[in-house]
Amino acid sequence: MKNKILFVVCLLFGLMFINAGLNKFFNYMPVPDDMPESLQRVMGAFMEIKWLMPLIGFAEVLGGVLIIIPKVRALGAIVIFPVLIGIVLTNIIFVPSGLPIALILFAIDLWVIVENREKYLPMVR
Repeated sequence: MKNKILFVVCLLFGLMFINAGLNKFFNYMPVPDDMPESLQRVMGAFMEIKWLMPLIGFAEVLGGVLIIIPKVRALGAIVIFPVLIGIVLTNIIFVPSGLPIALILFAIDLWVIVENREKYLPMVR
């Protein structure tokens, strides 16, 4: 039962990150009207660095695909981890109202990492 729940959660988590990553390339989701001005400035600066958003989008798509596939889920969780750190920090600093969702996503990723901890042991030995 636990494996089925983990699969469904990872499927939804992965699809969400695939969608977010594809949006970095195709810009099909509108920017919220109530975005704070300070966050708009930061995002504008990120857009000036031409390679940054495609890199983040690639990491989101790759991590989303990998986390859906059980055999490579551990790798997907590690690929998504730095992106989630950025999401959590952005929500802490600029948009605290989005923090609960960011923390839920962070918890899901940590759950996947903990469930696959034996696969990471060769890296630390």
